[in-house]
Amino acid sequence: MTTHQFLAFDLGATSGRAVIGHLDSTGLKIEEIHRFPNNILNLHGRYYWDIYRLYGELVHSLKICSQKDIVPHSIGIDTWGVDYGCIGADGTLLGLPRAYRDPYTVGAADEFFTHIPRESVYHKTGIQVMDFNTLYQMYRAIKNDYSPLKNAHRVLFMPDLLSYMLTGKMVCEYTDASTSQILDPRDKTFDEQLLDVVGLKSSVFPDVVLPGTLVGNLCDEVCRETGLPPIPVIAVAGHDTASAVAAVPSPDENFAYLSSGTWSLMGIESDDAIITDDSMRENFTNEGGIDGTTRFLKNITGMWLLEECLRSWKKEGYSYTYPQIVEMAQSAEYFTTIIAPDDKSFACPEDMPSAIAKYCNDNGLKAPVTHAEYVRCIFASLAARYASVLDVLKKMSPHPIERLHVIGGGCKNALLNQMTADVIGMPVVAGPAEATAIGNIMMQARYVGIVSSRWDMRRTIKSAIEIITYNPRK
Repeated sequence: MTTHQFLAFDLGATSGRAVIGHLDSTGLKIEEIHRFPNNILNLHGRYYWDIYRLYGELVHSLKICSQKDIVPHSIGIDTWGVDYGCIGADGTLLGLPRAYRDPYTVGAADEFFTHIPRESVYHKTGIQVMDFNTLYQMYRAIKNDYSPLKNAHRVLFMPDLLSYMLTGKMVCEYTDASTSQILDPRDKTFDEQLLDVVGLKSSVFPDVVLPGTLVGNLCDEVCRETGLPPIPVIAVAGHDTASAVAAVPSPDENFAYLSSGTWSLMGIESDDAIITDDSMRENFTNEGGIDGTTRFLKNITGMWLLEECLRSWKKEGYSYTYPQIVEMAQSAEYFTTIIAPDDKSFACPEDMPSAIAKYCNDNGLKAPVTHAEYVRCIFASLAARYASVLDVLKKMSPHPIERLHVIGGGCKNALLNQMTADVIGMPVVAGPAEATAIGNIMMQARYVGIVSSRWDMRRTIKSAIEIITYNPRK
């Protein structure tokens, strides 16, 4: 029996990990071999990513593979979106990449719109407007005479930058580039008019490639340091949500997905971008997916509300396990107040329970009193918000939506899954929890020919993981 092993580097804005996928005729198994923090550096009032430390953690992971006698067939990297690094004409990395949380972009979008109207920018790119999008980062950086970008021969988004450090080869992977608000999702080229306002040319980016493209092999220096052969590095779906959606175990296109965690992303997979006045008004975004598809989605506040409540209660001496939280929500079924989870008052309050109580009082709602009522209010409000976004999606989707696939860590929340199924009136299919790493691994498997299409990938995933379906109750 032949076992293929693939190494997925999955990097988030707070931590990263190295995961080995073992794939054979019996199915897929994943094994985390290394986990490491990813911290923003605040140097002289500017926020940076420590890319050299991240590179060191990737190399350390490769050394662990060598020590375990694991020789992966290939390597894939996925990260968060929008951020980038600058490369000089001689191939030198020009400084540390700026981090999207850096407040230097505050107000940059509105300033940009004095050159090109907001509506034109949206209709060119289909991306919802956020100050930290790459377009506005670059606009503000050039205005501030930021030396790395002014002297850049090439700009590489984060997964491509790490691939370059491992291989010496440069690409611009579609899914991550699509988050920039510079890429036209219809022809997958960078918009020259937008870049002209910034003061850059599209030639600063390498050619756009689709997921499943070979970047290059591990360079000689990395091979000598790790003891591994020149393993191929594949441009998988470099944006972490794109990798997660690639792992949705659906048999057809008639689904919506909910990538559920601290924040939630709800959307559909479409063959073409959906860029209309309605989509702009509803603040939906069009990001890249595998096979050149579009992830038409909306950002929603997720378990952030509960996590912040738990943090406040812990300061008061109350700690709850997950089973206790579920029991609390079930015990407070009588409490029916629904709040708007995406209200700006919940973005970053000093005390979340106080913010929820104030929102209720300001809006003539009965405020929760007990911790159980707070938990019930949050769960019910999230389910209601999911239902309202799904209703909008149904109106704009080019195909029917017959079920909601919940992926990511939130898929383990059985009570919220059932509440969501009840309120949306259709099945909720939960799993996989490790969707991002699995999507990364399966794109590598597709590159070597083990699976032939995204539907073949999804059939393999469905047969390899536990999936729970929650049917709506009357």
